Amino acid sequence: MDEEAIGEALDSERADATARLAAVQAEFDEIVSGSMDVNGDDEHDPEGATVAFERSRVAALVARSQARIDEVDRARARLGSGGYGRCEQCGADIGADRLSARPTTTVCIRCASGTAGPSR
Repeated sequence: MDEEAIGEALDSERADATARLAAVQAEFDEIVSGSMDVNGDDEHDPEGATVAFERSRVAALVARSQARIDEVDRARARLGSGGYGRCEQCGADIGADRLSARPTTTVCIRCASGTAGPSR
């Protein structure tokens, strides 16, 4: 396992997630700002989705982007402490293919699919 390459991949993922967070946060701020000048009753707007719906949708995207950043940060911490690549449920190696596909995963494919036996 090339820790430097893994660290660079995680850093790249974090940068992408941070950029997504900034974009959706800007969209959220725009919706909130725009809704201040609008009639409060948008439930019967024939133009489509309500402001409340859009605000809720974008707030969920903000939360998902922040959760992704947190997930990458935890993976980076595991890399620094030597726990990266070990399944948190059974202790087995996660496997290079799975880590390549899901670099922030904390469980091996057996535990993720529910086919693992008793823990340790």
